[in-house]
Amino acid sequence: MSSTATPEKRRTALDALHRSLGATMTDFAGWDMPLRYGSERDEHLAVRTKAGLFDLSHMGEITVTGPEAAQLLNYALVGNIASVGVGRARYTMICRADGGILDDLIVYRLAETEYMVVANASNAQIVLDSLVERAEGFDAVVRDDRDAYALLAVQGPESPGILKSLTDADLDGLKYYAGLPGTVAGVPALIARTGYTGEDGFELFVAPGDAEKLWEALAEAGAPAGLIPCGLSCRDTLRLEAGMPLYGHELSTSLTPFDAGLGRVVKFEKDGDFVGRSALEAAAERAGAQPPRVLVGLVAEGRRVPRAGYSVVADGQVIGEITSGAPSPTLGKPIAMAYVDAAHSAPGTAGVGVDIRGSHEPYEVVALPFYKRRK
Repeated sequence: MSSTATPEKRRTALDALHRSLGATMTDFAGWDMPLRYGSERDEHLAVRTKAGLFDLSHMGEITVTGPEAAQLLNYALVGNIASVGVGRARYTMICRADGGILDDLIVYRLAETEYMVVANASNAQIVLDSLVERAEGFDAVVRDDRDAYALLAVQGPESPGILKSLTDADLDGLKYYAGLPGTVAGVPALIARTGYTGEDGFELFVAPGDAEKLWEALAEAGAPAGLIPCGLSCRDTLRLEAGMPLYGHELSTSLTPFDAGLGRVVKFEKDGDFVGRSALEAAAERAGAQPPRVLVGLVAEGRRVPRAGYSVVADGQVIGEITSGAPSPTLGKPIAMAYVDAAHSAPGTAGVGVDIRGSHEPYEVVALPFYKRRK
């Protein structure tokens, strides 16, 4: 008899804690993750105005070590990873030979010859396999460390104060896209000033066995400042307001970084060849001339919410497609990101709508992001 059983969903080290808090759980990239604990809107606004606590342990950590770790990553990824200083991080991408995006990544340089690559949960295995394959001929080792870490994030304007009460690490000196080893509530952690919400905040990489202790300490320390636990649902609306791309929506193998308006992450000036270089040089030339479609923001004039896959229209013609859409708690209106024909991509372009179940709802074209925090 052949088995048709679905594979068991993976659970983070905080799974029991989420359930004790009454979280609504959902399947995300094979993981059982908290979607929300109460009101998505309340969770979203807590991050914008106070602080939110997230479990991001589904993200994929891959360690690259060895004398030629930097050279390997420069060859395997589109960024200049060799120029990243120890204790700093960089947003980058891994592409196919044809220039298509396999995933967007954050790479942390932990030591002179040690890096941590953090991949999206849905692509972690693909990124791991690609790095192992591309490591051939380099004096470097690629290690799957997905089970070695739990990842917690504290995001929002109150997050520095909350974290300061639990650590003596130099948070004031920790720049955006930097990380340092430290101790938080007695737990050894890599403290990174990174995030995916558009707010100031920190991501804490810890041993899975320490995750629950750290979560409870952060929740207790943050309660007076208004910190609440937050799920994946508000994480999505937060990143959408901040104009941050999500793999499988704004990014895919059918798009190059230039198609996605993120050509700045491709560093042709770095030493040596890298996977996808020739295809990306051609894509850069095309983009310089004028890309056929441009990623824009759309703000609804009405109340109907656009969803991924809906058509963007003008003069009765389809001119693009929604990649992400949701109600915006900050703007108080539905918003969306969409790839649209270049002729309709300028902010303020008139006559643009979204086909929502046969009705062409009016939308305003705006520059991304929808929301930018005050520094």
